[in-house]
Amino acid sequence: MLGSFSAMPSLSDLGNATYNNKARPIRSTSAAAAQSENTQPPESSSVLARTAVSLEYASLRHAGHCPLGIYVVPSSSNLLVWDAVFFVHQGYYADSILKFRLTFPVNYPESPPVVSFVTDVFHPLISTSGSFNLSPRFRPWRPKEHHAFDVLHWIKVAFKKHALDKFQESDCYNKEAFRLYRESTQSFAALATQSASLSQSESALFDQDHPSPMGNVGSEIVFKKMTPDQLAQQRSKFGLQQWDAQK
Repeated sequence: MLGSFSAMPSLSDLGNATYNNKARPIRSTSAAAAQSENTQPPESSSVLARTAVSLEYASLRHAGHCPLGIYVVPSSSNLLVWDAVFFVHQGYYADSILKFRLTFPVNYPESPPVVSFVTDVFHPLISTSGSFNLSPRFRPWRPKEHHAFDVLHWIKVAFKKHALDKFQESDCYNKEAFRLYRESTQSFAALATQSASLSQSESALFDQDHPSPMGNVGSEIVFKKMTPDQLAQQRSKFGLQQWDAQK
């Protein structure tokens, strides 16, 4: 199924985007990721933050910095906002296609980015509004040690069983998901599988007005449905082989 989707713009060309240096204002609450990109930036917007974020984005080219299965693009109008998609390959959430957003504060790297999921997903660390809790991994956030790529790796790890086993209830925004995981793993697995299925639906992937926990959010990552001929052309262009689901 994944072979029939194309993400636009190109996600593999990390670091080559052109940015608007007039960053929009960032709020420190969980609603930061849903902030309007039409708002004008405050005069106090930090040049240091934009520089740090720009360098960190460029560093995603380095081996091991950007986790496998995660693709990131900065907002075309605000460098302090990154849109991303996570293709989950294994575990309870296998085959999920999850969009999320990193919103960097104007004092970055002193404070961590806010992570919010655009895709609705049943997960202990994700609230009903899409907010993702970084605290279990970054307690506290250390600006000289922690980086955006560490955040990306934590997001990937948080969907694995060994991480789910270690979550504490106090860290979980979704208490129901936490308790269900501890009390009935089978039921939890069923809801995780349902989340994966819904994330792959045509509405979730192709409909820009599809309901999101974050509200009306326009992501830079847009999926385009392709005909078999268009898909064959793209495979040929990038030297990709036909995927056989029977193997």
